[in-house]
Amino acid sequence: MTVSVVKAALALAGCAALVPTAAAAQAYQCALPARIEVPPIRMDGPARPLPVTGYTLALSWSPEFCRTREDDRRSARQCSGRAGRFGFVLHGLWPDSGRGWPQWCAPSTPPAASLRANLCISPSPTLLARQWAKHGSCMTRRPRTYFRVSRILYAGLRWPDFTRLSREPGLTAGTIRTRFADANPGWFEEAIGVHLNERGWLEELRLCYDRRFMPRPCDRSRRGASDRTGVRIWRGL
Repeated sequence: MTVSVVKAALALAGCAALVPTAAAAQAYQCALPARIEVPPIRMDGPARPLPVTGYTLALSWSPEFCRTREDDRRSARQCSGRAGRFGFVLHGLWPDSGRGWPQWCAPSTPPAASLRANLCISPSPTLLARQWAKHGSCMTRRPRTYFRVSRILYAGLRWPDFTRLSREPGLTAGTIRTRFADANPGWFEEAIGVHLNERGWLEELRLCYDRRFMPRPCDRSRRGASDRTGVRIWRGL
């Protein structure tokens, strides 16, 4: 399973590489620490080793997350500005199942080097370690494979200009889906989840994949806001 997972992710990333560079990734900087400590992770629920039928790539809009956390020590790397500024960051890569979310299949401590390699897309060692233990262990036996596939999928994405998009009058979730699909050939609106907080601000995108890491329609829980729902995007200013 490990080899096929990596090959499928590489194939999808190869298709994304054909996209013109004008739609390339966001211009945010990131500085890696010389070393990190691997935090301990506690299970918050039962083990569910269910068969994997697809995946979700959850991408959090960092300016909204950091809106009230600039002075929070636990979020300092992501929100203080000292390690760089972030746009969309990887919340997690989650295996799906038709019978619920697989979780805590074989949790273990990931190597520090694997966490450090992903800190520019997921700026929290605690988040990374937890995502591996809770979700990644249901996808592969090797944490390095999980983090490598996460990087491949993230690096293969192309981003519309969300700062410009935030200024559009009458912005809706459907507009966000259309712009993202236009920037990423092979993607379509039904495979893009748009999640808002209770005040209507953009909080997260959830991209839905099948077992071969090809886009597939999201179910209701992952799709989030309807196309006609109005959206506001916090720019972090």
